[in-house]
Order: sequence, then C-alpha cells, then structure tokens
Amino acid sequence: MKKKVFSLKEEYKKCFEYISQSKKFIFLIIGVFFIFSLIGFFVPIPEFLYNKILEIIKEILLETENLSSVELIFYIIFNNIKSSFFGIIFGFIFGILPLIIAIANGYILGFVSLLSVNSEGFLSLWKLFPHGIFELPAIFISLGLGLKFGTFVFQKNKQKSFKDYLLNSLRIFLLVVIPLLIVAGIIEGILIFLN
Repeated sequence: MKKKVFSLKEEYKKCFEYISQSKKFIFLIIGVFFIFSLIGFFVPIPEFLYNKILEIIKEILLETENLSSVELIFYIIFNNIKSSFFGIIFGFIFGILPLIIAIANGYILGFVSLLSVNSEGFLSLWKLFPHGIFELPAIFISLGLGLKFGTFVFQKNKQKSFKDYLLNSLRIFLLVVIPLLIVAGIIEGILIFLN
C-alpha cells in the first residue's frame, strides 16, 4: 500500500474548498457582526452596559499597560487565537457560542468606534483599519466554521459529520486563521506601541 505523502499545497486546497462550502455560515456571522456594530455605534446604550464595557476595556488596558512591544504583540495574538479556537470548538453546541461572540465583538467594536469618534473625530476610525484587514477575516472564518460545526446534529450521519467538520475546521484554524492572526497581532501591537 502506497504511503500518503504530506503536501502543504493539498492541505491548503482542502482549506479553501471547505471555506467555500462554508461561505453561507461565514456570511451570516459577518452580517450579525456588522448589524451589532451599527447598533453599538448608533443606538444609545443603557448605563449599566456602558459601565460594564468600560470596565472590560479598563481591565484590558491595565493588563497591557507595562508590556513591551513584543509582549503586547504576543498578548494580542494569544487572545485572538484563543477566542477563534473557542469559537470553532464550542460551535458544536448548535453554533450558539460563535453567534454570541459575533454579537458581543460587533457591539463592542461599534461602541469603541463611537467613543473614538467622539474624542478624536471620524478619522480616528482609520486606526482600526490596518489590523482589521487580517484579524476580521480570521475571526469571521473561525466563527462561521463554528456555526457550521453546530449543524452536524441535523445531518443524517451525525458521527461522520462531526468528525469531518471538526477536522476541516482545525486544518483551517492551523493553516489559515493562525497565520492571519499573527500578522494582525504584529500590526496592531506596533500601531499601539507607536501611539
């Protein structure tokens, strides 16, 4: 029996095929994310929620305030990788967690954008743009795959679907999502450090 040789090209081909097959789930996540970004930006926020989000932001600022640029980059990359991984893995529970992450992240982005615009004007939003080019696609792909993962329960062969969805999602996580998040983390860390 001929031994199968590992081919990175073949692995990437499988990644992009599965992303293409999952695009409706990825687009659904993008839609949810942007709807809640707009809500976070335009809809007045209840005071308790306003204070809670500010509390979360202050905690992150405290955690990162004395970090060197390299430590900051690692902090950003690790947090984004962890969030993406959980978005995929815990998607098996009917895809609920990926939706919650998309709603929360979208809302917080809208809220933070509003704070930024109020203090520095609309041009301040351009600061979010450079790392978003790499980070957002990685997050959307992860959450979309997590959402699709949750649909294995509706398939005829649940066990096979669970295994296929999991293996394909993990392949994409390793070969597509992590590299995108590393680039995003480096850009974000450098931009924050330069400010």
